[in-house]
Amino acid sequence: MGLPATSKYDGYIYDMKGIFKALGGLFFILFLVSAILQYNDPDPYIWILVYSIGALISLGVVFDKMSFKIPLFAGIVALVGFFYVFPDSFQGFTIGEGALQQVEEGRESFGLLISALVMFAFALRIRFRKGS
Repeated sequence: MGLPATSKYDGYIYDMKGIFKALGGLFFILFLVSAILQYNDPDPYIWILVYSIGALISLGVVFDKMSFKIPLFAGIVALVGFFYVFPDSFQGFTIGEGALQQVEEGRESFGLLISALVMFAFALRIRFRKGS
């Protein structure tokens, strides 16, 4: 086990490995719940797959068994998906704010953006960790 990282702010000590294990656990649960909630979606299989992959990568981060290339690739694919799915006219996230198709595409695209950001954070952490 490596030494805890020290912040330049007030000498606060934190364990980055522990923080990323906790984030991995949190996002494992969030991605798993998101996959389950896709059951009643008009196109459930693609979104269950997307969020299940995010959950599995998050679990790999928890157990420190993940190459940085996997979340990096998943992040790139999710980011490309964000731009592909993003609606021509963004009309919000709530039903009633706009056309149902536009709202659904807005939700789906931002789900991909969140997935991409999480995957990039995991990839950066794995790539630049220093023995911790």
